[in-house]
Amino acid sequence: MSERDRAPLAGKAPPRSRNVLSAVLLVLACLLVPFGALASWAAHGLTDTGRWVRTMAPLAVDPDVRRAVADAVGDGVLREVGRQADTGPLRGAVGPFVHDAARSFTRTEAYRAAWDAANRAVHDAVLRALRDDGARGAPVTVDPAPVIARFKQRLADDHVPFAHRIPVTHTRIPVLPADDADRLRKGYHVLDTAAFWLPLTAAVLAVAGIAVATCRRRAVAALGLGTALGGALLVLAVAIGRRLTLADLPDALHRPAAGAVYDALTATLRTVSWLLCVLGLVVVAGAWVTGRYGPRLAARRHGRGSAVPVADPAPEPTRARA
Repeated sequence: MSERDRAPLAGKAPPRSRNVLSAVLLVLACLLVPFGALASWAAHGLTDTGRWVRTMAPLAVDPDVRRAVADAVGDGVLREVGRQADTGPLRGAVGPFVHDAARSFTRTEAYRAAWDAANRAVHDAVLRALRDDGARGAPVTVDPAPVIARFKQRLADDHVPFAHRIPVTHTRIPVLPADDADRLRKGYHVLDTAAFWLPLTAAVLAVAGIAVATCRRRAVAALGLGTALGGALLVLAVAIGRRLTLADLPDALHRPAAGAVYDALTATLRTVSWLLCVLGLVVVAGAWVTGRYGPRLAARRHGRGSAVPVADPAPEPTRARA
């Protein structure tokens, strides 16, 4: 082969700088995808009060959650009745009735309504504190009077002793200390900003990486593989977060209830994570199929298009008979 024939082939060789730049852009895009999904879930999925209440509503009938609520409410009622039921055999006589009434209350429509009302009140209070920069240094509080009033009426209907003495006062119970609220407020503002910019930046980097690449099919396959790996890492992070969250709870009896709450809150995030895995693998499979069979199909179409039909030969003229 002469030097003249080698020149065009050398000019068509893929530049190394373009491949390196494309790889860097695609790696950054793949890294930002799981972080963008996490930020969007935290900033939007957890800050919608209606979605929060709908997500937490099924937990009202979860056996572990119902048992934890009944124990907490029963112990709280006994502490409020306190002075008379705390001494002598009176506490032993009243305690079982109170706990039975609490367990019975968790099977009623009033309990489910109180559950939704409590979740809405807590979520509204926390959300207002996170969005209000003027609330710095103040704890997040809620008023439990509506829930206590419904439970008091249930005890009175069951003729539980001292039920009428349960005080229903409008008090402010702290949900988050001031220091925790301030830290969450700063984190909320960061997540709110990241939820917009991270997905947008990931999309721009992905498009730029594919456009710069000399072989765009391979770039698309690399992007799909990185997206699938990012989704898998996000699934793993959710599982590890669940284990660590439950391990930090001091009360082992309430860990099943806490696990049910964690699973309900992270259901959307887990779904998005698996969708990223599936979408990435589908993109990789599509790039492999087009790379393997695309040239053959294109060659067949080209062969069919270049074939020119040959005209039938004209019939020879017949000679006249002498």
